[in-house]
Amino acid sequence: MTSKKSTFKFQINDEGNVPKFRQLIDSVNHAISENRLSVGDHLPSVNQICKDYKLSRDTVFKAYTILKEQGVIDSVPNKGYFVAREIRRVFLFLDTFKAYKEVLYDAFTKNLPNNVLADVHFHHYNPEVFKRQIEESIGKYHRYVVMPFDHEEMDAVLALIPSDKLLVIDWNIYSKPGNNLLYQDFGQSVYDGLESVKHLLEKYKEMVFLYPDYTNHPIESVQYFEKFCKHNHIKHSVVTKPSQFEVRSGMAYFSVSDRMLGHFLEQCREKKLEPGTDAGIISYNETPMKKFIYKGITVITTDFQLMGSKAAEFVSGDISMQICVPTKVLIRESL
Repeated sequence: MTSKKSTFKFQINDEGNVPKFRQLIDSVNHAISENRLSVGDHLPSVNQICKDYKLSRDTVFKAYTILKEQGVIDSVPNKGYFVAREIRRVFLFLDTFKAYKEVLYDAFTKNLPNNVLADVHFHHYNPEVFKRQIEESIGKYHRYVVMPFDHEEMDAVLALIPSDKLLVIDWNIYSKPGNNLLYQDFGQSVYDGLESVKHLLEKYKEMVFLYPDYTNHPIESVQYFEKFCKHNHIKHSVVTKPSQFEVRSGMAYFSVSDRMLGHFLEQCREKKLEPGTDAGIISYNETPMKKFIYKGITVITTDFQLMGSKAAEFVSGDISMQICVPTKVLIRESL
């Protein structure tokens, strides 16, 4: 028995909600990713695990069978089980888990090789949580995929991660020359998107940007919205207080908040206004349901599926990356 094997122990929580077989699988995967187990190292026998951890043979055999199917371990008759390949762990750090982030996460995980495990965390725009999670992750992961936000401590915290191991996604903020980037443009792309639907906006007498004070959406979208309206001589305003928002006939609205989109639709129903005829709306960020709501909601959106698959490409290919993911407009009947 090697020294690595002698120090390896399964982490079993009798009071947790995670099934025992899954805890066995996770213990092996994490030990390999942390170099406590290496390719060729032998694992305890089924009988030994049953005895040491008071588990059933079915539980242990199920865990080993899944690990074998995944190619993580293998076995030789009369010699037992051993580690068959290296496991890499990836730190995926998102802001919140909204519907469009689910598209990103799904594309990311589906495009990872079988030997790459992603641990997903959320900071919810809390600088203390962001700092603590990053500090506790240093040295534990092969790659870091991080979605930052606008805060004065962001630069120093991101600097804790080796530049070649870090991919900044979604928002190009606090990046440095040579950093790996996979981001969307929140400024000019908004202007261009509005320009592409200008012919549909002509029937409305005014445009209103719904930018609630609780949003963390980049302010540059507001700036380019105002730039578009001024260049095209469109009367416009910005609403930041949700309590002051009232849908009016003949107005077109642009919302970066799905909560405000909900308020718009609710008021339209109460006032018997038809979206796309009496009042128009453009929403920011596509979600799977927006094509079905009220005959469809027009959106300006980046391609989160592409962002997720490209992030997986960075993680699995050990490559450098500087990509601005294109923004597109999906025209539907809400405009």
